[in-house]
Amino acid sequence: MIPAAPIPMQQPDSPRWQAAWRQAVRDPRELLEILGLGALAQGISEAAATQFPLRVPRGFIARMRHGDPADPLLRQVLPVLEEERIVPGFALDAVGDAAARRGNGVIHKYNGRALLIATGSCAVNCRYCFRRHYPYAEDTAAAGGWREATALIREDASIHEVILSGGDPLSLADHKLADLTDALRDIPHLRRLRIHSRLPIVLPERIDAGLLGWLRSLPWPVAVVVHANHANEFDASVDAALAALRSTGASLLNQAVLLRGVNDSTAALAALCERGFSAGVLPYYLHQLDRVTGTAHFEVDDARALALHESLAARLPGYLVPRLVREIAGNPGKTPLRPL
Repeated sequence: MIPAAPIPMQQPDSPRWQAAWRQAVRDPRELLEILGLGALAQGISEAAATQFPLRVPRGFIARMRHGDPADPLLRQVLPVLEEERIVPGFALDAVGDAAARRGNGVIHKYNGRALLIATGSCAVNCRYCFRRHYPYAEDTAAAGGWREATALIREDASIHEVILSGGDPLSLADHKLADLTDALRDIPHLRRLRIHSRLPIVLPERIDAGLLGWLRSLPWPVAVVVHANHANEFDASVDAALAALRSTGASLLNQAVLLRGVNDSTAALAALCERGFSAGVLPYYLHQLDRVTGTAHFEVDDARALALHESLAARLPGYLVPRLVREIAGNPGKTPLRPL
């Protein structure tokens, strides 16, 4: 790996995380040159890179193995020719988001929970993303200053939990996050807040004093669901960011996606679960790939997924084994591939 120094927590008046985000690599050829892999440029898909541009923070690149074309972190972000293949069964909206939209940025699929598309921005563009084709320009909860989104939640007393998603909600500035949660504070039926974010993993600079202060100010129990797929995504800077999140009282969970060529071995999955737990994150879900157009080269078939999960369960204590699930459009929750 390219060495990277631990990243200290930033001060409230520092734009350090925003500067790191602006310095992200956006040219696939530059990424390959940094890693000593310039010869792989012929395998880049210009069409995929145009439709879903590369974006990867330099700190995340520093965790990739120099000179390794099979690096599991590189594979997650590099636009390749395989994305251009048209594969039956893969669609633009594989999880039924469109049918569950309930107004500006509100997705209501599951009983008791509403998801807010807080923003379309992410610090990293993961090639397997199930929302890589989502119409963010026309559907984010931030439109209209959260008014329509929060009004929909206020009117539905069955909603007890709000899930901030995106894009990545932590790509919003602290004051925008505060505006949103201020609009939710006086809704009496809300009991929990959940935040889904990849930033603590790929841009740990984001976990600064201002963000931590916002989290501590919230009136609900908070769960932060981070997203790491491989043990190499963790380093000292990520450990520090996760420790800071835990200091606010938030519960930390990890959800991963089973990806061919990234983590489709018992050893890789076990290392991920153990490394995450050592950083204070409990394994939560291991998702089968959402069958989104452009992602077929990542798919692991169900039989192999079940065999890997069984092997993982035989190797690790139960609390370190994530649930193996799939999202099926129209179902009332995640669907386990293996019954409880």
